[in-house]
Amino acid sequence: MVSKNQIKLITSLQQKKYRKQHELFFAEGIKVIQELLNSNFELYHLYSVDAIFDTLPQNKVTLISEAELKKISALTTPNTCLALFRIPEEKPIAETGLILALDDIRDPGNLGTILRLSDWFGISHVVCSNETVDIYNPKVVQATMGSITRVNVVYTDLEAFLEKTELPVFGTFMDGANIYEQKLPENGIIVMGNEANGISASIEKRTTERIAIPRFGSLQVTESLNVATATAIILSEFKRGLFSGK
Repeated sequence: MVSKNQIKLITSLQQKKYRKQHELFFAEGIKVIQELLNSNFELYHLYSVDAIFDTLPQNKVTLISEAELKKISALTTPNTCLALFRIPEEKPIAETGLILALDDIRDPGNLGTILRLSDWFGISHVVCSNETVDIYNPKVVQATMGSITRVNVVYTDLEAFLEKTELPVFGTFMDGANIYEQKLPENGIIVMGNEANGISASIEKRTTERIAIPRFGSLQVTESLNVATATAIILSEFKRGLFSGK
């Protein structure tokens, strides 16, 4: 059984200020929870309608009904389990290899997808502006499908970070150089901008290279790509160079 205080705590974690206050976040579904359990994330408590994770300490597991799960779930159709985890301390960024920088990404689904892409393409570090949606937002956690455990995400003053780096900084702009014609390095920072406004003016000043994904449509009227889709194309092109000698 889940108590009223527990319900109040869990539902409050849908808001960033309470996640920060309690230093907790929650995840839903067997796959995501199992990924978190297999990582360095510390389990605070698990609520489940079935005895799925039978190796966990009994004092960290509460069996609940589907009706109770519905009260604490952030999903329209609740899964079979929900788990609370402690928010870990941020790790420093190692300025080597490719680093992804996110300038004011606001949509949780986009951030979750971008973290999955980072995991897929071997991007170990993602630097987010302080305005970017919180990685521990339930929708972001859900969209990562476990990649949150394998990608180091740091929130910082992005302009100050880019000002200090010695790595080349690639900005994605509509008027940038055709990415398919560029010699792309193995080390560098790739900046992806806000869904509606792109890269902000202050961050644009810190970029050293302007790149673009060319449009091939005959009408040439599509204004932009979804930021997660654009990230997939750009990361793929950077990594393709490792095989082609580009």
